[in-house]
Amino acid sequence: MLSVQKAEYVGAYKIHLLFNNGKAGTANLEKTIFNDKRAIFLRLKNECEFKAFKVAHSTVVWSDELDLAPEYLFYLAFMEDTEFQEQFRQWGYIN
Repeated sequence: MLSVQKAEYVGAYKIHLLFNNGKAGTANLEKTIFNDKRAIFLRLKNECEFKAFKVAHSTVVWSDELDLAPEYLFYLAFMEDTEFQEQFRQWGYIN
């Protein structure tokens, strides 16, 4: 089971992540935050609010109200990596 072990804000809605499989990469969440129209994402458009995350429950969590699946974060961090394309298909992130 994939999980986030460490997360560090690196600017511009990007989070550098270390996963339990030993892989480290940076997930750009700007499109996720600004393109999702659900109310729960509204306050995260404020960069100060966005930066106030923690690692809990094996992923990144904001105020115990919102978390993103570690698989989604892994996908964002490695979407261009050919090594993981089949896994991303299985997870449903690409066709």
